[in-house]
Amino acid sequence: MGYWSDWSIPILVTAAAGFLYITALLILALCHIAVGQQMNLHWLHKIGLMATLVVTVVTMFSIAQLWDDEWEMVVISMQATAPFLHIGALAAVTALSWLIAGQFARTEKATSQMLIFTAYFAIVVALYLVPLTVSSPCIMERKDLGPKPAIIGHRGAPMLAPENTLMSFQKAVEQKTYGVQADVVISYDGVPFLMHDKTLRRTTNVEKVFPELAYEHSYMFNWTDLERLNAGEWFLKSDPFWTAGSLSGPDYLEAANQSVCKLADMLQVAKDNTSVILNFQDLPRDHPYYSTYINITLQTILESGIQQQAVMWLPNTERQLVRKIAPGFQQTSDIKADPAHLRDDDIKQLNLRYTKVTSEDIREYTAANLSVNLYVVNEPWLYSILWCAGVQSVTSDSSQILSKVPFPIWLMPPNEYNLIWITADLISFTIIVGVFIFQKWRLGSIRTYNPEQIMLSAAVRRSSRDVKIMKEKLIFSEINNGVENADELSLCSENGYSNEGIAPMDHRDMRLRMD
Repeated sequence: MGYWSDWSIPILVTAAAGFLYITALLILALCHIAVGQQMNLHWLHKIGLMATLVVTVVTMFSIAQLWDDEWEMVVISMQATAPFLHIGALAAVTALSWLIAGQFARTEKATSQMLIFTAYFAIVVALYLVPLTVSSPCIMERKDLGPKPAIIGHRGAPMLAPENTLMSFQKAVEQKTYGVQADVVISYDGVPFLMHDKTLRRTTNVEKVFPELAYEHSYMFNWTDLERLNAGEWFLKSDPFWTAGSLSGPDYLEAANQSVCKLADMLQVAKDNTSVILNFQDLPRDHPYYSTYINITLQTILESGIQQQAVMWLPNTERQLVRKIAPGFQQTSDIKADPAHLRDDDIKQLNLRYTKVTSEDIREYTAANLSVNLYVVNEPWLYSILWCAGVQSVTSDSSQILSKVPFPIWLMPPNEYNLIWITADLISFTIIVGVFIFQKWRLGSIRTYNPEQIMLSAAVRRSSRDVKIMKEKLIFSEINNGVENADELSLCSENGYSNEGIAPMDHRDMRLRMD
């Protein structure tokens, strides 16, 4: 999964600035089209467009590498927003009908008119039919909505305290979460402790205390050395969720003094009313406790007094041994597989990334009496979609936010959605037809597209040398086209110009008359 780094934010800001720049030029171009003028870009703008294109391509490539798995998020986000995006796209295409119809009416060639109309009509029809392809779990009857998914704190409550610290798990329990998830590592001297990363650099001050060991794996440290590390200052300095500033004074001081947490200490906090999901870092073969770390962990859990039914055991290693020593553990798998195969392996729960399952998968697992937990779900809109899909629980960094979500953000019965869809399409179609008829009637009398004529019409009620020059250019243009009707030359009679009949004359006579 991707993470925010110092250079990712500037790249996104630069891409956003380029997008705004292109949007501004697009709006300016549409305005030119609306008044019948051609837009000529300065060479600086052409360079700017090319630079923006290059930056955008580089940005997309960089983001794709950084958050490769996140592209699957697009499908889920469409489930949450597609009904509303459809209405927005419909409004935009309907608004563009004024410009399209104007260009259609100005075009003289039938083939060009047919091309414009066909292209626009194809886009409009496609938008009208898009809802046929929209599938969202939240398009359902309210009576079919399942219970609210339980919330499991991801490494405790990492928005309120440093992750995998005692304070973090205490905050999760205070939020009345269903459970907590923790990452277990065995120290070099056989003490189970909590740490997610392979090294200690991100979440401790190991570079300050043991600079020569900063890049060592965490399982190569003795517990006596781990106890000396501070595991909270990084949270206040880096502020990974932009929440450190909202901590109270006592919480701020407590976070600053957190240390590496033992598994036994975490279990004492969670043993009464909270379930736990335990994940493990694999140990190398040369580790002193490579062959016994499962036994050490099981002993620590059983001695803590936590109920066995509250432990969701995730590692696939030594499952038979675990079932023998702790038969009450809920065997949990992080591998998506056929429900029948999972039941044969006595798997009770699945712990999967939310992008790896569909609504159909969730229904299939639920029908097989398999509970599904999805991670890491932080946003209320995503929580709402998964709620509608029937998920039993989610792992979240923002348990304090999701616990306050009383109902899915939106829930729409199918009949109501169909009514909105058809009504929006009918309104759009009526407006578009009316605009095309009006524009054809309004612009049908204009025989040719004349820039000077448009500019001169826009200059009504202004008296300047530019207006005189435009009128002279218009006169020459009409003469060259063989126009004999003098009324066509009187475009600004309300501005004081007389309607004089003009007969064909040579350039010498014209120059004398203008003089």
